[in-house]
Amino acid sequence: MAPAGTTETVRIEVGRESVEGDLHLPARPAGLVIFAHGSGSSRFSRRNRAVAGMLEQAGFGTLLLDLLTPAEDAVDEHTAEYRFDIPLLGQRVIGAVDWAESRSDLRPLPLALFGASTGAAAALVAAALRPKRTRAVISRGGRPDLAGHALSQVEAPTLLIVGANDPQVIAMNRDALRRMRETATMEIVPGATHLFEEPGALEQVARLAVAWCRRHLGKGAAAGG
Repeated sequence: MAPAGTTETVRIEVGRESVEGDLHLPARPAGLVIFAHGSGSSRFSRRNRAVAGMLEQAGFGTLLLDLLTPAEDAVDEHTAEYRFDIPLLGQRVIGAVDWAESRSDLRPLPLALFGASTGAAAALVAAALRPKRTRAVISRGGRPDLAGHALSQVEAPTLLIVGANDPQVIAMNRDALRRMRETATMEIVPGATHLFEEPGALEQVARLAVAWCRRHLGKGAAAGG
């Protein structure tokens, strides 16, 4: 049996505000994956936590991040004014990247960013502005098109995962792919809709994410090892 890891709730200062995150580190992490949730969600996203769980089993540390403060989230619930504020959300992800760099236990770990929906755009903005720190980006049902001019500046290998039955988002991702470097690729999950709620769909997302992280961050822990 593999040695137990550690879990802690952390607070990350970003400018005048602070956001919370849940950090899980296996005993010997092969890398760290920072999760940026989608519009109207939070670090408690069931789907992101399911993917994070499989990454943790594969030997990667995870940080599930709130992109909004509690006050902002309360306003956004009624007005939706923050969930599409990509510059703001991008700065929150950058804050998490810089925070990881400031911790001696996290600094040596190769870093990936995982974004869902609008969180994917925020992750891509952060990758564009922190190219030396970001080793890989993964988008699940994302809106990479919202990252704008940052798309052409992303150097990290990027995986765009979309559902086969989500034609509008497929079109948006294909458009974004044309604006990115050759290190970007798209995977379409058969039978899946936007939220990947179909049986086995989210598991396929997680398998793709694990494979991408093993390829670009390291092999991770062997199963059961």
